[in-house]
Amino acid sequence: MVASGSKSQAKKPTKKDSKDASGKAKNPTDKALKAKKAVAKGTFINRKKKARYSVHFRRPKTLSLPRAPKYPRQSAPGRPKLDQFKIVKYPLTTESAMKKIEDNNTLVFIVDKRSNKNMIKAAVHKLYSIEVQRVNTLIRPDGEKKAYVRLASDYDALDVANKVRYLAISKRLKLKHSYIAYYSQ
Repeated sequence: MVASGSKSQAKKPTKKDSKDASGKAKNPTDKALKAKKAVAKGTFINRKKKARYSVHFRRPKTLSLPRAPKYPRQSAPGRPKLDQFKIVKYPLTTESAMKKIEDNNTLVFIVDKRSNKNMIKAAVHKLYSIEVQRVNTLIRPDGEKKAYVRLASDYDALDVANKVRYLAISKRLKLKHSYIAYYSQ
């Protein structure tokens, strides 16, 4: 029984049919022409060797673009932890500090423990508008940092101390000590 929709037609010859089942050309002249073309073309006609300047292989690095954030990760920039007012706490007004003022042209301050000599120098310059020759520091047994600030030769430490109310503080302390001594008797 034959289906009504099917047509029985003879196959038309195509280009593929010119080759046999093994894939080789049926006509020997075609085969010869193919071989002639291949010989004329050569085997490695278009290959180029890349020049290598090192015997070591380095893995190529892919492009990494810089970050371009859509919003800042910090809401506001951080404030500096140590400004000149935090670095210099107060002037030291002991007898030995007074002797340093008179003899060595040196002011003595208690400063923040985290500050270094350059910070102390800059802070004293900002606060009192004086040129500093050098700074020596030490950490006292109570944990405070003491700074010996040697002034430049064109500044007088006594005048600067008066300007800073250095001596006023020491006089108040002396009065306080004298009251304590008076009442402790």
